[in-house]
Amino acid sequence: MKISFSTLGCPGWSWEDMLSTAKDIGFDGIEIRGIGNELYAPRAKQFTVENIDLTKKKLDKIGLEIPCLTSASYLFDKANIDKHIQEAQDYIELASKLGTPYVRVLGDAQPQPGDVDIEFVIDNLRKLSVKAQEKGVKLLVETNGVFAASKVLKAAIEKVASDYVGVLWDVHHPIRFFNESVEETYENLKNRISFIHIKDSIVVDGVIKYKMMGHGDIPIKSIVRILKENDYKGYLSLEWVKRWCLDLEEPGIVFSHYAGYMKSLI
Repeated sequence: MKISFSTLGCPGWSWEDMLSTAKDIGFDGIEIRGIGNELYAPRAKQFTVENIDLTKKKLDKIGLEIPCLTSASYLFDKANIDKHIQEAQDYIELASKLGTPYVRVLGDAQPQPGDVDIEFVIDNLRKLSVKAQEKGVKLLVETNGVFAASKVLKAAIEKVASDYVGVLWDVHHPIRFFNESVEETYENLKNRISFIHIKDSIVVDGVIKYKMMGHGDIPIKSIVRILKENDYKGYLSLEWVKRWCLDLEEPGIVFSHYAGYMKSLI
């Protein structure tokens, strides 16, 4: 297994800060969800036509990967679907140029379940899977919102019926919003999981409080054990949501702790 962090966790850092920290702490990759003030990765200066080759060379030189581009393509948003389809296509194009295997899309807006037309999402995934296949990139639907119910997500992916659409398993949401056991979630999705988001939390008076790894009650050790038993070779990516929750601990501390904690389990 490999470890990465999402750039969601370090909104105040420069690209150079991200690279040096990842290299020094011993991460294998960096998941892209914005760089600095630019949330839309295809517009980030590091990935422009003029700079992308240099960016790739720098990553290769220091032994880092970009395993996933995490878009905000909302495939449930009927009012703005053309915009979101275009975003997914832009991210697929960029992933192809970078050699990044995965692009995250969303079937629901928030971690907690919303009111979603699941058939509409499935139809959009089918359309985008053609572009994904053409570019050799896999679209990943996150266990988020209504799709944090693993049986719902499993059924949707089966209906899409494409090898270029899979699952990003956010281990947190099925537990918090559907009271699923880790075993249940994994059993439903195991053949489709390509990338994993890790985060820990506790619930205080009905409110989720994110915690550093091992300081909450998400069963991280059980998750890693199941993955090891099933020979998972992919990424465990820390999604520290500091861009949305500025009161969370600073990324330098959290990323270092995560790397040490996860390597001890792996």
